[in-house]
Amino acid sequence: MKKRNFIKKAVYPGGKKALIEFVKKNLKYPKEALKNKIEGDVLIKFKVNPTGKTFDIHTVNNIGYGCDKEAIRIVKKLKYSSALNRKIRVTTTKQIVIKFNLPKTTTLKIQYHITK
Repeated sequence: MKKRNFIKKAVYPGGKKALIEFVKKNLKYPKEALKNKIEGDVLIKFKVNPTGKTFDIHTVNNIGYGCDKEAIRIVKKLKYSSALNRKIRVTTTKQIVIKFNLPKTTTLKIQYHITK
């Protein structure tokens, strides 16, 4: 038997891959987190209104050092497609994990001696 969903939930335009790209493109690693070498995941819960705007954004797990504020800033910028549900306005609850990984810096040291 096929499961039917009569209520369509808000979906990010382009799907999960587009959402991940949006987060990567807009993520600015907080200076305080860089200075203290903080890495981790921030879980954010939020709601999407019938027009696709995010609201009621809060963190579920925090890692601090400005990462939580940055994750909330990104979620505020998200714009979901509005779902038409037989003229019923539906608010969708979503959650997202934003990963903070320190940028990889490779320092290459070259030592050489000139001999004549």
